[in-house]
Amino acid sequence: MDNAFHFNNDAVQSLLLEMGQQRTTKSLFDLVVSKLSQFKHISLVRIWLKAKGDVCSECLVADECYDKNSCLHLVASAGKSIYNGSEDWSRINGAHKRFPLGARKVGHIAATGEPVVVPSIEEDSKWIAHPEWAKKEGIKGFAGQPMLFQGEVLGVIAVFTLSELTPQVLDVLRIIANHAASTLANAEAFEKISQLKKQLEGENEFLRKELSNTSSYGRFIGKSAALQHVFKQIELVAATDANVLILGESGTGKELVAREVHARSQRKNKPLIKVNCASISRELFASEFFGHTRGAFTGAVSHREGLFAAAHTGTLFLDEIGEIPIEYQAQLLRVLQEREYQRVGEEQTRTVDTRIIAATNKNLHLEIEKGNFREDLYFRLNVFPIVVPPLRERPEDIEPLANYFLARCLENMNRPSRQFSSEHIQQLMEYRWPGNVRELQNIVERFAISSNAESNHLELPNASGALQEKNASRDVSHNHERLFTEQEVKQLQIENTKRALERCNWKIYGPNGAAELLGIKATTLATRIKKYNLAK
Repeated sequence: MDNAFHFNNDAVQSLLLEMGQQRTTKSLFDLVVSKLSQFKHISLVRIWLKAKGDVCSECLVADECYDKNSCLHLVASAGKSIYNGSEDWSRINGAHKRFPLGARKVGHIAATGEPVVVPSIEEDSKWIAHPEWAKKEGIKGFAGQPMLFQGEVLGVIAVFTLSELTPQVLDVLRIIANHAASTLANAEAFEKISQLKKQLEGENEFLRKELSNTSSYGRFIGKSAALQHVFKQIELVAATDANVLILGESGTGKELVAREVHARSQRKNKPLIKVNCASISRELFASEFFGHTRGAFTGAVSHREGLFAAAHTGTLFLDEIGEIPIEYQAQLLRVLQEREYQRVGEEQTRTVDTRIIAATNKNLHLEIEKGNFREDLYFRLNVFPIVVPPLRERPEDIEPLANYFLARCLENMNRPSRQFSSEHIQQLMEYRWPGNVRELQNIVERFAISSNAESNHLELPNASGALQEKNASRDVSHNHERLFTEQEVKQLQIENTKRALERCNWKIYGPNGAAELLGIKATTLATRIKKYNLAK
């Protein structure tokens, strides 16, 4: 097979690295088809993604569709005709823009999760719908690979080649397809981040007014002695440029403390850049924090400013600081000590004027003993520590917090205003709140969604984590008769999804992620987040 097609390994590695740098689904798939179509022996590359059925009335293969709810959408295409040079093979709205699951070779791949390979069309043409087109264009082989992620088929990548296919080509296509599927989830997450930034810029005026009217200090709600102590610490350190380390359990409001320190500092009109250290991969640490130059590494197609450059003259809030890998802590320490850094791929030393506020729910002393955190970095960060007390240590703040969250929820749902009864407040005061203020907010939202004139129960988790209702036995028969409207069911799903995301600190994938907590696939959760426009 002297005419057989083989991939260049360096070119494939370059493509895989560039795929990992993409921030949108469109750029990801445009990159894949563009790069693959540049290989000498590839004539046409196409990518279909599984999505909702949307053009059934005009679909050319609708009679072969057994499921009108979903089908394959053509999202990217690239190639060049050797027969007609003016023909546009990048179009995605042509005859093959939709394929029913199970129909034709592409639909068969999506339905079964198995690849379809035709090494030589001349010897086996049963999978080729238009053999005359293949002959005219000199097509010799076809390979279609499923895009698999966590056992689910997300789509199909298909190539038509001018040479007969080899096992090496098929192995590479399988790797590219699987990498594209996993990168798709990351790209969707980056798109969500961009959307959340825009959403933050257009923050709701009503919410700002409510926060101003009901807060006893900035965005905080409550007047307990423990909270007042935090306020005094904020006032003491805000006017300085000292680094601040905020300690406290999850859900106590560490980010609010960081916001208030910045808002009361001389840098208040400068940017406050927030980063969750746990969300940055090891491979991208230097690039994310310090930036890189074009060509610094394979896939670095443009210059990139890092987080320190973005926070110059402002404040950089490092949430979950304890999650930074030990091997990269020295790089962070150098910036804190010398106030200078270098972008990846650049010899020029840059100076930076940035205030650091870090936060963690970990015991950093214990992490130092385990060898997971540098002691010198700890002392650099811990110039002025602020400990945020858990909600159980400031019970007098529970009632104003609960009534505030309830008023906000009812306002958003266009329901009449109300407050918790004394019996409800007693239930809230007796609970230990392991999830702190975040858990209180979730429970209040659940109460606001499910409560009406006939139902007035407040659900709180018991020791095992299951929900319990006080005096539920008195109304069990009535509760079984409770019906929900479609809008209420939808709202319940939205709020349940939000609670899972918040409990997992918006981690979607992997162990202890929100998808695992909800018992659904991560791709399903990502779709739901996008559908309901959920924001952190």
